[in-house]
Order: sequence, then C-alpha cells, then structure tokens
Amino acid sequence: MEASARGTAMDRDCLSCIKYLMFVFNFLIFLGGSFLLGVGVWVLVDPTGFKEIVAANPLLFTGVYIILAMGGMLFLLGFLGCCGAIRENKCLLMFFFMLILVIFLAELAAAILAFIFREHLTREYFTKELKRHYQGYNNTDVFTGTWNAIMNTFDCCGVNSPVDFEESLFRLINPNEMVPAACCRRGSHPGDSAYIPQEECLMGNMLFRNNKGCYSAVVDYFELYIYVAGALAIVVLTIELFAMVFAMCLFRGIQ
Repeated sequence: MEASARGTAMDRDCLSCIKYLMFVFNFLIFLGGSFLLGVGVWVLVDPTGFKEIVAANPLLFTGVYIILAMGGMLFLLGFLGCCGAIRENKCLLMFFFMLILVIFLAELAAAILAFIFREHLTREYFTKELKRHYQGYNNTDVFTGTWNAIMNTFDCCGVNSPVDFEESLFRLINPNEMVPAACCRRGSHPGDSAYIPQEECLMGNMLFRNNKGCYSAVVDYFELYIYVAGALAIVVLTIELFAMVFAMCLFRGIQ
C-alpha cells in the first residue's frame, strides 16, 4: 500500500510537472504567434514604401498573408494549449494536438517550397527579369512600379549596378537615357524629392545617380531580419515538437 501510494504521488507530481511545462511551451507559442502577427501588420502598414513593393508583387503579397494566418493560428494555438494544460481538459488537449500537428506539417511544407524555389531569389534571375520587363516610367505596369518603388526606397539602381540597364527593354523604349529617373540621387534636405540635376543623371553621370545595386541594398537592409526570422522558425518548430509530446503525455495521464 505504501509503495502504491508513493507511486501514485510520484505520478501526480510528474503529471503536474508536465502540465506546467506544457503551459510554459504554449505561452512561448502564444508569444511567437503575436510576433508573426506584428511582423505581418508592420509590413502592410510600413510607411517607408515596403508595403507598395509587397502589394505590387503577388508572391510577396501572398507571403505576408500567410505570415498573418500562421501568426493568428499560433496565437490561437498557444491560448488553447494553455487552457487545456491548466484545466486538464482532454478534449482541448486533443484539439490542440491535432491543430499543432497541422501547423507543424504546413511549416515543413513551406520550408521545402522555399528551398525548391530558391533559384527565383538569385541575382541572375532578378537581372534577367529587369532587362526583359522594366519600362522606366510606366507605373501602371506592376513590375515597373515595383522596381521604381524599390530604387526610390533604397536609393539604388538596377539589380547589380546601373550597367544592368544596358541592352534592356528600358533602353529600347528610352534610347537617349542611360538610367531611369528612379536611379537619380535626390536632394539632401529632408522632404526634398527633386533630382539634382536630373539631365546629367539620365545621361549616365556617376556623380548624380545611385551606383549601388538594389540586390545588395535590400539584402543589407533585411539581413538581420532574415537571420532573426530563420532562428525564430527553428525555435518555434522545436517548441511545437515539445508541445505535442507534452500534450500527449498529459492527455494519457489525465484520468
């Protein structure tokens, strides 16, 4: 009897430990979902012009809403997991396990797709597309408008440098201009958007145009965010695995 009582007490202590560990892990998932929601909302309302780039690119536009959807699901998931753990509700725990399994598989699928389509994020791909489709001044064209927004936002020109516009559609349409107006430097005073002097810039004068390529400019700007997002994704996947294990242990331990 005494051994049985000790075993029962140990089981209760172990179950209690699992319950609170699961609560901690789900609270972390809840925070991760809140972070993803914040990132998605920031991209959509960002005043620096990045929202225009996202809105003009269907792939990025879809990606932002995927981030918002995943953030919302993780937010809900963390909340359900915390409630299921504290209340020791088997129905909530099973629903939590199924939902987190679906999210985990979706995240793995997204990572595989990102790996498969990684060639679409190379310098060569962007350079080829710029030469083929960029028109210069036709902002009703989604591709052209997107590139104008990028070059104006990041003070850059072309993918690698202004040389990218040689033998391009832009030069065919505008044979007297070496670079588009979006490549020209703007006034140094705050709020001064005038190009100085624009004629010299359009003729290719290096002193009056931005000479840095947009690929490097964008990568430099988002490098920290990319590393943080990658590290966060690994952490979230690890937390989700532990949360599933604890959910099943708690589910089986509840009488």
